[in-house]
Amino acid sequence: MTQLTNRRSIMTLFSDGNDLLSHRVRMVLAEKSINHEVVDVDPENIPEDLTDLNPYNTTPTLVDRDLVLFDAQLIMEYLDERFPHPPLLPVDPVNRARLKMLLIRIKTDWDPLVEKLIGKTEKQGVKQRKQLRESLTEIAPVFEQRPYFMSDEFTLVDCAIAPVLWRLGEMCIELPDSASAVTQYAQRLFDRESFRESLSEIEEDMEVS
Repeated sequence: MTQLTNRRSIMTLFSDGNDLLSHRVRMVLAEKSINHEVVDVDPENIPEDLTDLNPYNTTPTLVDRDLVLFDAQLIMEYLDERFPHPPLLPVDPVNRARLKMLLIRIKTDWDPLVEKLIGKTEKQGVKQRKQLRESLTEIAPVFEQRPYFMSDEFTLVDCAIAPVLWRLGEMCIELPDSASAVTQYAQRLFDRESFRESLSEIEEDMEVS
C-alpha cells in the first residue's frame, strides 16, 4: 500500500459520480480550489487500487501522500484543516462543535433516507419520501434567517446539504410552497461556481426539483 500511495504525486479522490458522500467531498475540494485527481469508481467494478487502499472498498476515499481516509465527514474536516482558506468551519470551538453536530444530524437523519430513495420509483419508498419532505418543510423557517444554514458564511454544513437538495428530483420529492425558503437557499448554493465544478457527469444530468 505504501508503494501505491507514493506513486500518487497529487491528492487523489476515489469517487462515485452518483454518490451523495462523494459529491460532498468534491464540493469541498472545489470550494477550496485544491489541486487533485478524481478517479471515477464503478461500484460494480471496484478498481484494484481502491481495494488495496480501503478495506471497505467504499467511496469517497481520499489519498494524500501516505495518508488514506475513507469517511466522508472526516475527509471534509481534514481538507478544511489542511487547506484553511477559505475556512469552512468556525475558528472558535463552541460554534465549531455546533456545526459538527449539525453534520452528524444530517448524516443520521437524512442520509439513510436519501440512500433508500435514490433509484426508486415514485411508488417505492413512500414512507421515506414523506419523512424527508416533511423534515425539510418543518425546518424551512431556519433557511430564512441567514444566507447559509444557520450561518452568515458558507460552511461544511452547506456542502453536506447541497447534494441532498440537488437529488430531490431524483427522489421524486417536490417541496410545498411553504418550504420556498429551502428552494431559494438551494438555488443560492447551486449558483456557486464551486457547486457547478463539483458535479459529475451523472449529477449534471439530474433533474432538479
